[in-house]
Amino acid sequence: MHRYLASIFNESEIETSIQEAFKFNYNSCDLYKEYCDSINKNYSDNTRIEDIPFLPISFFKNHKIQSNQKSKSKLFLSSGTTGKKSKHYVTDLNIYNHSLLNSFKYAFGDPKKFHFIGITPSPEERKNSSLIYMIDKLQSYSKNEGFFSSKFEEFKIKIKKIQKSKSEIIVFGLSHMLLEFIENKKIKLNNCIVIETGGMKGNREEIEKKKLHEILSYGYGTDKIFSEYGMTELLSQSYTVKDDIFRPPPWKKVLIRDFNDPFKIKKIGRGVINIIDLANINSCCFISTEDIGEVFKDGSFKIYGRANESDIRGCNNMLLDIN
Repeated sequence: MHRYLASIFNESEIETSIQEAFKFNYNSCDLYKEYCDSINKNYSDNTRIEDIPFLPISFFKNHKIQSNQKSKSKLFLSSGTTGKKSKHYVTDLNIYNHSLLNSFKYAFGDPKKFHFIGITPSPEERKNSSLIYMIDKLQSYSKNEGFFSSKFEEFKIKIKKIQKSKSEIIVFGLSHMLLEFIENKKIKLNNCIVIETGGMKGNREEIEKKKLHEILSYGYGTDKIFSEYGMTELLSQSYTVKDDIFRPPPWKKVLIRDFNDPFKIKKIGRGVINIIDLANINSCCFISTEDIGEVFKDGSFKIYGRANESDIRGCNNMLLDIN
């Protein structure tokens, strides 16, 4: 397993690591094996990536998706506002820490050069949130500037103090909280990046992504408005840096499945998103999501919205017309 963990962060070994992950998940996660067998997709050394079974993400709501060789280290819960919450049993936080750190580095570089602020609930308020855990961990690698879920005036004081040092700032925020902070007052964020993590979470109507970024750009006085795409059920994140297009790190592959045939998978085009997250080895690396999107030739991707009849969750509901 130690060799596998080293290989997933080595881009030249990704294809081999995908096959190893399929073999390991098939043999160690009883539910995944049962699912594969039920659709007649048994493990084979020669299985193409497009033919590897992707577990429906809804299974995380009713089942424990975990290697039977491991014990739970941390439980993350989704932030869904209705129905059952997804549960992700993480057996090794070191893997998650390594993945979230390198996912961030892949997009923005060394976190040590940034001051991190969260316009989100604090870790004490949301002990089982993978997003809050991620922000808190990034703060620990650099300057821990805290969380400001409803403390607007304290947030302004903190920002002004950091700006005097001319240090770079990254503000992570839930969309509805970012909007609440600028509804009545405009803030000037010099030398700052704002990363919205998606999700109105039932607090207000969803806003088309481009419009949301325009509002945030005007309200925070910066054109550096980006998005983060992650989910409770996985351990790796992707970030936009231009044109709302996400660039996944090498150990996270995004594929497309057909709207009408869930077993018809392709590497580029439009459809519903499937994700390979090699960091999620002790749960399941192969997840069939409920997000509609498009994957491009270079592996980057765009998210257009949620598939019909799917639960609304806090991950980039963008309500765009893709017809």
